[in-house]
Amino acid sequence: MRPHLVFWISAAVRMTIILAMSAVAAYFFGVVTGLALALISMIVLIVVQLQYLLNLSDWLDNPNSARLPDGWGAWTEIFSRLYKLRRGDEKNQSELAEWLARFRQAMTLLPDGLVIMDDVMFLEWCNPIAEHHLGLDLSRDKGMRVTNLVRAPEFIDYIILGRYDTPLTLSLRDRKLIVHVIPFENRRQILVTHDITESERIDMMRRDFIANASHELRTPLTVINGFLEIAAMQPDMEVSIRSSHVKLMIEQGERMQRLVEDMLTLSRLESTEFKVRAEHIDMHLMLRHICQEAQALSAGKHQISLDFDGPDIHGSSDEIRSAISNLVTNAVRYTPEHGEIKVIWKNTPQGPKCVVQDNGIGISQEHISRLTERFYRVDKSRSRETQGTGLGLAIVKHVLIRHDAQLLIESTVNVGSKFCVQFPQRAVVLPS
Repeated sequence: MRPHLVFWISAAVRMTIILAMSAVAAYFFGVVTGLALALISMIVLIVVQLQYLLNLSDWLDNPNSARLPDGWGAWTEIFSRLYKLRRGDEKNQSELAEWLARFRQAMTLLPDGLVIMDDVMFLEWCNPIAEHHLGLDLSRDKGMRVTNLVRAPEFIDYIILGRYDTPLTLSLRDRKLIVHVIPFENRRQILVTHDITESERIDMMRRDFIANASHELRTPLTVINGFLEIAAMQPDMEVSIRSSHVKLMIEQGERMQRLVEDMLTLSRLESTEFKVRAEHIDMHLMLRHICQEAQALSAGKHQISLDFDGPDIHGSSDEIRSAISNLVTNAVRYTPEHGEIKVIWKNTPQGPKCVVQDNGIGISQEHISRLTERFYRVDKSRSRETQGTGLGLAIVKHVLIRHDAQLLIESTVNVGSKFCVQFPQRAVVLPS
């Protein structure tokens, strides 16, 4: 039955009851009594209706805290429908709150910064990444103009001019950002920040690597091509001169081969597809062989000793051997004749440690932090003399990263250097 029909039927029933009661009173007690009863009944009915209206008004003023009133007659239907509407609104509000919480959580997990602003650039909301990128604090800065919070001239010009077709590249807080503003609804805008610092650094490293590799390869190629041109122009060259030229070309060819092999090794170590093949490494045997190779390289010009008092470890035997061999070889190359080189293997509370110590030429402090960079050399002329490729310590660094190990360097000019490789405790091979 339709609500308005129920209302009219209920009203008709009430009026019928009042008229019937008034007629009975008039019949038994007189017309005046009947009219008085009818009037009093109407007044009571009106007062009840007004009371229900007052209760409804109170509830409408504060629907969340006030209890929905009860009623009779048509008011029962009215309050029932209001109760259903209220339950529906509460459900919708709960769903909206849940979706808003999910939205904010999703925006919080985005790798890019996100700022929601109104049409006059006042901050309404931002995620933690945007706080980090732009130096914002939502709890403190909400309701403030974004151009007053980010005091970068190029950013302010970009916002004020409103030329949002092209993103802005912004250097801010030691980061390089791509900033883009997107209109959102009628009175809101979204500001998106994307951090390209790491990609820029990687691109720069790639450019430097290509430039350095090209330079390193050009030198031996120039030497080889020069001697070949001389040989072509002078077919009757003396045998002794030709032999010296061939010897130099062989040396330069070997230098190129070492460089290419080191670059391939470095590329393989950096590949995420190339996993560490863990195996039981006999460290005493490995270090003894490395020291023997160092003795051969030294040709008896240095005193090389091995102090072994540590456990075997798990890891890639070839990679660990390459890393430690690089450190020992560098010690031989950069230690003058009659110098002393110590290779120490011991266990520590943090895990096994390999120490390669020499009393060579040493390294200045300003160079130590850059020693593991590709092609970085403290003394380029001396590196050419020692025939180094400039990639040895870069290989060491990546081998240790793959084995969760660390390289610690201590050095003093004209005193010597100490290279410490610290392995984690979990690398130790436990006795069976």
